[in-house]
Amino acid sequence: MNKLFKYIGPGPLIAAAFIGPGTVTVCTLAGVQFGFNLLWAMVLSVGATIILQEMTARLGLVSQQGLAEVLTSEIKDSFFKYIVVFLVLSAIVVGNAAYEGGNISGGVLGLETLLGGNKIIFSLLIGVIAFVLLFLGNYKVLERVLVILVILMSLAFLITAILTKPDVSEIFKGAFLPNFPEDSTLLVLGLIGTTVVPYNLFLHASLVKEKWHTIDDLKYARKDTFIAITLGGVVSMSIIICGAAIHNLEVKNATDLALGLEPLFGSFSKYFLAIGLFSAGITSAITAPLAAAYVASGCFGWDTNLKSFKFRSIWMLILVLGVVIASSGFKPIQVIKFAQVANGLLLPIIAVLLLWIMNRKKLLGVHKNSVMNNILGGCIVLISLLLAVAGLSKVFNLNVF
Repeated sequence: MNKLFKYIGPGPLIAAAFIGPGTVTVCTLAGVQFGFNLLWAMVLSVGATIILQEMTARLGLVSQQGLAEVLTSEIKDSFFKYIVVFLVLSAIVVGNAAYEGGNISGGVLGLETLLGGNKIIFSLLIGVIAFVLLFLGNYKVLERVLVILVILMSLAFLITAILTKPDVSEIFKGAFLPNFPEDSTLLVLGLIGTTVVPYNLFLHASLVKEKWHTIDDLKYARKDTFIAITLGGVVSMSIIICGAAIHNLEVKNATDLALGLEPLFGSFSKYFLAIGLFSAGITSAITAPLAAAYVASGCFGWDTNLKSFKFRSIWMLILVLGVVIASSGFKPIQVIKFAQVANGLLLPIIAVLLLWIMNRKKLLGVHKNSVMNNILGGCIVLISLLLAVAGLSKVFNLNVF
């Protein structure tokens, strides 16, 4: 087991971070509304995520710094640096505080579907579990718990998808023949936007330097990234497949999907889906505060040791706010809208800055980007600009799409 974990690194944590309740809901809606027709968007998203996360993993390993630390040290223009820091803190620290309530609520929905019971008690339970794991300040413990939860989540969603007995030829057609059914544009962008996540770029670089310390480990970091994110994509596609099995039923979220599958495919499908939703919620409830702590510490030049007081104070604040939001049912709409705007602006800016950093020979030496890395990265910048326009138009009701 120790040998196995030597080669497993932050990849599963990144997969755990992007498969949260938001991703589960978007994938559910994509399947219910458009069947297998939007699976190609998930394949595209996974490819883009692998490319960007490989860059941040390489940056973290070679520089032994997090992305926030590199940005604050490499950007020399004070005015532009302040803008970038403001956007990063707004999108990730403030944004994760707002989204944390949704992460915990997702885990609670899974528990309620499985066990019934009190929402406040379940919210507190998930909060306590996340608090204990983060407070231990032990990367190995955190990594192993999240790997187990990701495996549990993956099996739950995969088994549920298999129980629906989908047409395999239609799955391959949907995955590799892109098409845009009418009124599907926002969902396509939603699938990409919930997979290519700005805070994962910061989280990955910081976790890689916790796990590995020599250039010889780069091959493990790359393999870990590829396998974990591909697995995450398969999980997301499984949720779409589950949604496609539902017909003539109004489904707004994963809980509706779980209840809708029960009369068609038996109680097993409901329970497997609920276990998957719980795992998705609790893993995101752990990784979101962790990412916020790394970002804030990197931006302000604080110690990023998991046991440092300032580092702990950030994730504690995010976690407490999440538990309060989830327990009260309060929806911080204005804060979430602000975070969406900041995220929409942040992704293309960070994608451009990441490409710039990854071409700095002084920082990365022979491990700087290749021509192919830059071409693929440029394509992702265009996608992120499209996401930014779509996200902002949705927030401000501009009806661009």
